[in-house]
Amino acid sequence: MSYIIEPLAKLTGHLASLPGIGGKTAQRLAYHIITMAPAEAQSLAGSIVEAVDSVRYCAVCGNLTDQEVCSICSDATRDHSILCVVKDARDIMAMERARVFRGVYHVLGGTISPMDGIGPDDLRIKELLSRLPEVNEVVLATNPDVEGEATAIYLGRLIKPLGVKVSRIAHGVPVGGDLEYTDDMTLLKSFEGRRDM
Repeated sequence: MSYIIEPLAKLTGHLASLPGIGGKTAQRLAYHIITMAPAEAQSLAGSIVEAVDSVRYCAVCGNLTDQEVCSICSDATRDHSILCVVKDARDIMAMERARVFRGVYHVLGGTISPMDGIGPDDLRIKELLSRLPEVNEVVLATNPDVEGEATAIYLGRLIKPLGVKVSRIAHGVPVGGDLEYTDDMTLLKSFEGRRDM
């Protein structure tokens, strides 16, 4: 006879389906949730439903927002002449945490990946091109992986002939990193992106 509590197993299964959550972590979270006060558990469930119902994509940049236009696109103090192109909304959150960019963003919704059947037509490239008349510079901030590099090269070749400056964020050895433990590609990018002192 197996000892399975069906509602707990169902909750664990749903939690385990989330990215980055393995079986043991899902089980630990499920046990934590069932020991919450009923009002606290209802509040958690309610916040999930509210987020799913009210969060949508910004009509301008594709960022996540609960408004028609996100707070970054509607901020008049930001430099709307410089546009940073990113893979998804999580990248915007990372950039905003660092507080180094005061322009606006454009979310592609992915990167070119022929192996996964994702081509340029599957990304928000048409929307990007429609924003270029008001832009002086496009900063390509896709990840330094194969898909990110392919997407950056494709976009650079597409945008440069339109007379808009195109730049790429630098990649290389992280601050506090040891050269001894740095992989070959990171070292290569570090040398390619070196600057004068």
